[in-house]
Amino acid sequence: METTATPKDTRQHLTVRCQFCQTWNRIDASRVVDRPKCGKCGKPVLLDRPLKLDDDTFDRTLNETDLPVLVDFYADWCGPCKMMAPSVHKLALTYVGKALITKLDTDRAQRTAGRFDIRGVPTTMVFQKGKDVARQTGAISYQQLELLLMRALGPGA
Repeated sequence: METTATPKDTRQHLTVRCQFCQTWNRIDASRVVDRPKCGKCGKPVLLDRPLKLDDDTFDRTLNETDLPVLVDFYADWCGPCKMMAPSVHKLALTYVGKALITKLDTDRAQRTAGRFDIRGVPTTMVFQKGKDVARQTGAISYQQLELLLMRALGPGA
């Protein structure tokens, strides 16, 4: 009897919650540039800008996303965070479909910030398959953010 192996699905996916209706969506990373829509409400899932996370969405988003996830831990009152925000936004636009760029307000998500021992903002961390692979505390330039992300993406990204 001859058996044929079924090819393993090698596509990468992101799992994110719709900012409008709060429904979880699993999105093929190669289709992110096509501006996917939420499966329930039909509104766009905007991934060309930093995705806001909170205590409720952090773990599932990181654990169920195949791409590297960069998290900008910030606070609204933080001057260096505000100075770094345009670079984080540019990174999201540049790496759409290759990485998921996110933000977490440490004042509103104290449980998650505490879990990762965030003592100063801004702090930037990169996760791969839910595990942290890079971390930097303090405001950094776009080029430094990109280098931090490269640790997870690897050479040739």
